[in-house]
Amino acid sequence: MTEPRPEPVTITCADGVPLQGHFLPASGGQPGLPVLLSPATGVRQHFYLRFATWLAAQGHDVLVFDYRGIGLSLQGRLQDCPATLAEWGQQDQVATLDWLLQRTGREQVLLMGHSAGGQMIGLLPNHRHVARLVGISASTGWFRGMRPEFAIPAWTALCALVPLGILLKGYGPTAAFGLGENLPAGVARQWGQWCAAGGYATNAVRGRPEQDFHAQVSCPITVLHAADDDIATRLTVADLMRTFPAAQKQTLRLKAASHGLKSIGHIDWFRPSHQALWPVMASALRGPV
Repeated sequence: MTEPRPEPVTITCADGVPLQGHFLPASGGQPGLPVLLSPATGVRQHFYLRFATWLAAQGHDVLVFDYRGIGLSLQGRLQDCPATLAEWGQQDQVATLDWLLQRTGREQVLLMGHSAGGQMIGLLPNHRHVARLVGISASTGWFRGMRPEFAIPAWTALCALVPLGILLKGYGPTAAFGLGENLPAGVARQWGQWCAAGGYATNAVRGRPEQDFHAQVSCPITVLHAADDDIATRLTVADLMRTFPAAQKQTLRLKAASHGLKSIGHIDWFRPSHQALWPVMASALRGPV
């Protein structure tokens, strides 16, 4: 069977904001549920296309997209983008999930979220349509759960230097600090605030129980994180898992050497150089590993 060609798609959120994504139809393997592949903060969808193509060959329809204010979904100038991190969950993930359900005619999909992409299901009113969540490097990014020698410069960047950059430039200059693409000001501010507070997306809905679905999320959750990841550590992963008390949860901590790799870290899971990890990730989508 020929390799599927990513189909460019436009998805309109409930508030009218259009998102750009790519849909890859299943092209082989054992048929499985569709997969919504949600990116990490500051990472464009094109980073995931090689993995998405491989996953489609394993039997899954796959949708990957850019959040508002990122990559192909950025409209106009970055400094004029009013997006917030909360909207990435409450609007963007909600809309992409609904789109994938409608496109495939299925009642449920699998959510594979990279870092922030796997951390916001508690903001989704349509979370019951997620059959299983697999978080790759997913955690709260809580500074107190990291090694001090990493946490201190991370706090300095996100809570001091980036806010200063917002005042000067009108957007979050996160690229200058090795934190992915530059971000809309509202996204960058919330990112620092949530990492400082712990509990991640629970901070977006504190005092607003009608928008808080963390305690209602009951789908199985599996988080894969690397032993050499300075962000998704045992403590920050546990901090995320505690926000979903009703879910069946599993955590797997992988060592690079066990998979013939020199390192994994926070980002490299989806690189072609790390294809040794892809079967583990796909297996997690199908059930407990």
